[in-house]
Amino acid sequence: MTQEALAARFREINGVHPMSAEDDAYVSRQYRVLTELCAEHGRDVDEVRGLMLAGKLPMPGYLRSDGVEMVPADLFDLADRVGLDDLRDWFVAQWQDVADGNDEWEAYLSGQYVCLHSVTPVTIQRKSQLIKAIDATTDPAELKVLVDELDSLEPDFTAYDRLRFNGPVSRDTHITALRDRLGF
Repeated sequence: MTQEALAARFREINGVHPMSAEDDAYVSRQYRVLTELCAEHGRDVDEVRGLMLAGKLPMPGYLRSDGVEMVPADLFDLADRVGLDDLRDWFVAQWQDVADGNDEWEAYLSGQYVCLHSVTPVTIQRKSQLIKAIDATTDPAELKVLVDELDSLEPDFTAYDRLRFNGPVSRDTHITALRDRLGF
């Protein structure tokens, strides 16, 4: 029942969009199967699903077309480091503005931070800083440095991502388009 509830919550967050064979292949390369990651960490998968549904751990980033829940390899890292009971307060405290911290916590829990290789307050904030800097910079040499750093933080995206996020993703707008336009 928990697996079905998690899938229903995932679709509530992300909408219902088809995963193509290419999407499935990408996700299988970039992410881990939840049941396998739980087994490696000695965790009960249904308990982890319950923690996701309770807003204690992030939702899966993807459901493959076969329904398999796909999560980042470092899913448990922050909770293990900080402690599950303290994770929310610690996470929110990483932002100067509590409202921003709370917003980022909710975004973190949604599982939609598939735009980062590793989802931590530091990488979330750095991505935001880089996007703002890229938007404000006109010097091509400086832009290249900023774009290269953003590229190092972000994995590729899937066609599925462009459906669930209703259009181009940050890689499209702040990496690929700039490289194409400026030739770097």
